[in-house]
Amino acid sequence: MFYFLNDGTTPLILAAAGGHIEAVTELLQQGADPNARRLTGTTALFFAAQGGYMDIASLLLEHGSIVDSCSIDGGTPLFVACQCGHLDVVEGLIERGANPNAYMKDGATALFIAAQNGHLRILEVLLEHGAKTDAARTDGATPLWIGAQMGHDHVVRRLLKAGAKVDATRHDGATPLFKAAHKGHTAVVGELLKYRPSLGILPNGESALHAAALTGQMTVTRQLVGAGADPLLVNQEGITPLQLAIRHSQTQVANYLKDKVRTRTGTS
Repeated sequence: MFYFLNDGTTPLILAAAGGHIEAVTELLQQGADPNARRLTGTTALFFAAQGGYMDIASLLLEHGSIVDSCSIDGGTPLFVACQCGHLDVVEGLIERGANPNAYMKDGATALFIAAQNGHLRILEVLLEHGAKTDAARTDGATPLWIGAQMGHDHVVRRLLKAGAKVDATRHDGATPLFKAAHKGHTAVVGELLKYRPSLGILPNGESALHAAALTGQMTVTRQLVGAGADPLLVNQEGITPLQLAIRHSQTQVANYLKDKVRTRTGTS
């Protein structure tokens, strides 16, 4: 007889989560169900993947574990392996049939999770096995978008090389460049600018230069102006990046933009 805790946790799940392969082996030999679920929908395989225990994951799969068994939020063992950075588990699960394009209830894919956490090699493995580069979450955010927001320039570089849309826009109208500019991720901005993203007014009514001016991102401001961004571009409220910098006391940015305007207009 096998006992369950109130949340559905079984001895096999506990053994897998703890990395105890001898206990896992014994329990499976005694007839433990490899697909028993906790109330969250997670199985022993999920916890083996989370812990990075590929030996246990392989054993569970050999005994009938469902490779893409998902939790109540839609996450599979592959998702948690991507989140935790366990490359060998990611490779092992995909070799055993895990779907690289499965998605959670919010639309996030394994590639999105890898990009969000900055796991470049895992991201490359997913791409090599057919992961969709621009698969978006329900809010419109793509792997490139989240990689840019998190400041993972190595991830952004790889996704752009794979053909990711540089101006993929979240439903609020923000692009990867806008978010990177707002947060001051200079290396990300540099990678995005190589692919000629929009420097104009975006669907959110602002430009990337407005975002940089608002938050006082001096280096990003220089990058954007150097790429052709206009210090006098008017946003949806009729305000320019220069005016925005002044309004929010971003003195260094404001002075830089004033100089650029003077140079362009020939005024003193």
